[in-house]
This record gives sequence, C-alpha cells and structure tokens, in this order.
Amino acid sequence: MAKTTGSSAGKPTTKPISKPVAKPSQRVLAKRAPAARGPAAINRRLRQIEDKRSVILAAALGLFSRYGLHGTSIDQVAARADVSKSNLLYYFANKEELYVCVLRDLLTVWLEPLRGFSVEQDPREAIADYIRRKLVISRDRPDASRLFCLEMIQGAPLLRDELGRELRDLVERKSEVIRAWVAAGKLGPVDPHHLIFALWATTQHYADFGVQVQAITGRTLDDPAFFEQAVENVQRIVLQGIAAD
Repeated sequence: MAKTTGSSAGKPTTKPISKPVAKPSQRVLAKRAPAARGPAAINRRLRQIEDKRSVILAAALGLFSRYGLHGTSIDQVAARADVSKSNLLYYFANKEELYVCVLRDLLTVWLEPLRGFSVEQDPREAIADYIRRKLVISRDRPDASRLFCLEMIQGAPLLRDELGRELRDLVERKSEVIRAWVAAGKLGPVDPHHLIFALWATTQHYADFGVQVQAITGRTLDDPAFFEQAVENVQRIVLQGIAAD
C-alpha cells in the first residue's frame, strides 16, 4: 500500500506501491461476507459490490483528473458518489488505493485497442481502426486521458511498476507484430516504438488539450462531423507516412 510521508520541503511525497492491491470486491467479500451463503446470494452480493465500486471510481476519476491525488479528499469523493465516508472505506482501504484502482482501470481501457494487433491483419486496416478507437476514448473519456497524462507528468509514482510490467510487455509484443508487417513489405521502414508513441500523442491530444482544440477550431469531438474529420485526417497522415514503397 502506498503511504504519504513528509519531505524536507514540508510537502507530502508518495511512495510507490510495492505489491499489487487485491481487487476491492474480492477483499470486501472475503472479509465481510457471511460464511454461509449460496452461489446466487454470493453472485448478487458481488454485483452489488461491483456496482457500488463503479460509482465510487467514476466519482474519484472526475475529482482526481481535475485536482490530482493530493488535491482530492476522501470526503469529496464520498460526497460526489453519494455515499458515506465509512461506506467508501468499506470498498477501498484509503485514498491511495482508490487512486491506484482508478489508474489501473484507465490503463486497461487505454491499452485495449492495442491488444488487437496481430500479424494476420492488414496493417492499414488495423492501424486505421486503432486510431478510430483511440479517438473514441478521447471523445468519451477525456477526463481519463487527462488523469493518465497527469500521472505521467508527475513521474508515475504510483503506477511505475505497472508500466514496467504490463505496458512494456504489451508494447514489446505488438512491436514484434509491426516489425513483421515491415519485414513482409506491408509497411514502410518504421520503428514500432516511435509509431506507437506518435499514435498515442496524436489521438490523446484531442482529450489532453481539448480546450486548445476548441479554442482554435470552435469544435470538439462531441461534434459528429468534427469527430469524423479528425479520424479521417489522423488516419491519412499516419497511413501515408508509413506506406510501403
């Protein structure tokens, strides 16, 4: 569990979590559910736990993405989720655990489109679909993208281990797919890492710098015509840049 300690400047610093945190629904059920329960009752209780957990996570995301970890209190999250503080702490041991759970959920959503890359696919279709799906995430969950960006800017103190394992492993696997496409002559000579970085930067710009986009164009991705324009232009720019000779 991460904990906050004092620093020489008098400001709190957060230590990385050294081991994975058990899923709240599993921990709560294991510690608090009565021993004698049938499968139906257990499943119903698990659904209730997951529903409540989702409400709390959504409330926490909205606050963390705006005020950060240290600028958000458990009381604020509880009020936004319309639960008592004690009820919130029934599901999450403390603010740091809640924050890490929010980030892990974001990482799962953020990486899902990349997981679909396979050697058997047509690379142009796969990358075009990836761009669309990432822009959908930027449109529908801009606060999630902004929170992830904020965590990266701060040096990922609570997510560094996750990045070094899951993110790196996934990127390396999908880099091999891109290298295979290049070797087969289906893409031009592009370094997989730089291609993936460019895809992330371009698609997430519309969320992380949404205010700037709106200030310049007067439009957002919520405008269906502007969304399609963004998809088509990003696809064209990327695909023409990596086209095979």
